[in-house]
Amino acid sequence: MELSDKYMFKHKGSYFVTDLVTPEYIDSLEDFEIRDSDVFLATFPKSGTIWTQNILSLIYHEGHRNGTEDTDLLDRVPWLEYNIRKRDYVSRASPRLFATHLPYYLIPKGLRNGRAKMIYVARNPKDVLVSYYHFSKVSVKLEEAGFDVIMERFLAGKVIGNLWLDHIEGWSAQRDNPSILFLMYEEMKKDLRSSVLKICNFLGKTLTEKELDDVVDKASFGKMSVDRRANYTTMPTDLLDFKKGRFLRKGTVGDWKNMMTVAQSERFDSVFKERMEKLPFKFIWDVNEF
Repeated sequence: MELSDKYMFKHKGSYFVTDLVTPEYIDSLEDFEIRDSDVFLATFPKSGTIWTQNILSLIYHEGHRNGTEDTDLLDRVPWLEYNIRKRDYVSRASPRLFATHLPYYLIPKGLRNGRAKMIYVARNPKDVLVSYYHFSKVSVKLEEAGFDVIMERFLAGKVIGNLWLDHIEGWSAQRDNPSILFLMYEEMKKDLRSSVLKICNFLGKTLTEKELDDVVDKASFGKMSVDRRANYTTMPTDLLDFKKGRFLRKGTVGDWKNMMTVAQSERFDSVFKERMEKLPFKFIWDVNEF
């Protein structure tokens, strides 16, 4: 099944949501002015983005930790390329936090020149695929299709973010860049406290033990899934249809085994395995590997 222009368009080698951004705006991001205090979270879609957005928000915003401010993630850590609420990013107070699904070659040149801090989160691609499939049912802006169709599009790079392999290769080529911290979704699941500490150390943020405990507690999947500031339920109904599912669904490792047949898993491996073996990441495919 071919993609419909109604849902996505391709620009400079990457797919974007048709109604939420224009090619001209993507082009303008090349010269987006970066501040040294900026923090950017980069991911391929469905790789723990909201989770890490929430962690960053909890680290930086005391009002989020102690529950005194009713501000959701879309305002605390907005999307660079999808300015859904039409905020003035230029006049935003420092430190600014942003999330992005952009491939490395499309990020603002100020970021490529070493200004600001960037965090990249990688997740095993079979879980990414399954999460993307379920998300496509909830998202009003993505074309709904059967799992087999979504899988073939994923393997061909005809999804938001383009080809997972290209995305992760482009970012991982920067692994020696001191301004980028690489995290694994599965390692975060295994030991969230250590991952939060790693983020704090990278960003030069010092939290008390109580503050650190609060971040870890509020960033747990159970707490996030019922916190309207963190679970994206404040998103407009013309973007997400929660009658068809939840944005935060399971947040587990190895859920692909509940979805993919043996034949589908083998098909996936036949397309991805060779290039994946050259990546500098060791992926965890099942929670039993912890």
